[in-house]
Amino acid sequence: MPARHCVLFYLYRTMLTLKLLREDPEYVIRKLAVKNFDARDIVMKVIALDDNRKALQTESDALLGRQKKAAAEIGALMKQGKREEAEAAKAEVAAIKARSTELLRQADENNAELQAQLVLLPNIPCDLVPEGKSAEDNLVVKMGGEEPSLPENALPHWELARKYDIIDFDLGVKITGAGFPVYKGKGARLQRALINFFLDRNTAAGYQEVEPPVMVNAASGFGTGQLPDKEGQMYHAVVDDFYMVPTAEVPVTNIFRDVILGADQFPQKLTAYTPCFRREAGSYGKDVRGLNRLHQFDKVEIVRVEKPECSYAALDEMVSHVESLVRDLGLRYRILRLCGGDLSFTSAITYDFELWSAAQGRWLEISSVSNFESYQANRLKLRYRDEAGKMQLAHTLNGSSLALPRVVAALLEDNQKEGYIEIPEVLRPYTGFDRID
Repeated sequence: MPARHCVLFYLYRTMLTLKLLREDPEYVIRKLAVKNFDARDIVMKVIALDDNRKALQTESDALLGRQKKAAAEIGALMKQGKREEAEAAKAEVAAIKARSTELLRQADENNAELQAQLVLLPNIPCDLVPEGKSAEDNLVVKMGGEEPSLPENALPHWELARKYDIIDFDLGVKITGAGFPVYKGKGARLQRALINFFLDRNTAAGYQEVEPPVMVNAASGFGTGQLPDKEGQMYHAVVDDFYMVPTAEVPVTNIFRDVILGADQFPQKLTAYTPCFRREAGSYGKDVRGLNRLHQFDKVEIVRVEKPECSYAALDEMVSHVESLVRDLGLRYRILRLCGGDLSFTSAITYDFELWSAAQGRWLEISSVSNFESYQANRLKLRYRDEAGKMQLAHTLNGSSLALPRVVAALLEDNQKEGYIEIPEVLRPYTGFDRID
């Protein structure tokens, strides 16, 4: 993947710091425009708030100096019997303390507003990100696999699921609601087989398997950028203020929150399976049928923490790894580099994988592989000491490997034969069967 050409780009900007915003606000505004994000008002407000922060600090420092001087004078004046002057000095100290208290209050309010404005700014896209407003403007960078040969009157996966009694969507509606299917028999076995297959392939590639919680606190949601950007899409347990994970990226990446790594502790490579929960508010129409869009689904994730100079080579490795999974399943796929308008709030660059559903006649997204550079690390306070002992921000990356629902949809549809569904050869040791009939 050509993402490696961004390697030098990170040297100029690695995160949306106050330093960057002050030194080159027009650069930030111009780059965020690639994401169709008008940052001018926020950037200018951040700079004004930072100016005010500095002014408050300067006045506070000056007052502290005056307070120390006046306090020292009180004792000397008392010893000299200059009671009237001493009382005047005491009054001055009291006034200084009152003003200092007021400055502290103003500083707290100013800093809270400064932080609130900073988190409204998304990550700056890599130079390789093409301009565009929507998914229609994404760039196809690779195609793979062959068009499946389907029988006459081929069925979409939701009809295959009913025909072979392997997924029950109506039962899921009864138990919970739409978007919560029940997998049955060989359908449940297929789910478990895919999870184990993906995890085994990930661990063979050097990723350490972890099993994280599937509920996270608000600090974790903030650390990876889901909060305050996507709270409307997350299921929220209000009493405990916990959020159901929308992806394993959130708990796994937060393993490194407030962590300082040594220069010799790279790369960090983790993989995890979790169920994922998304409200998918506002999703309507034909594209939500069957497994196309669910509120609960299974996904295996890979997460990496890298030194900045290594993160784009790592991104290339992750894209190649995910491609190998899709290719070995024998499915037709394509890889897209997302345009600015389709890029997530936190991502600097993202590659999406899509599978071709011949029965539906459409592409199904099954993976996103992203480099966040230091954007998440800045929120997570994920740092490392370089060889010179200087503190630096790490880079974080993540990718789906893979999201199961649409993989299952494509597997069922593209492998349907007359009277049965064929299981890809690589999955048979995991399923224990070679067909669903």
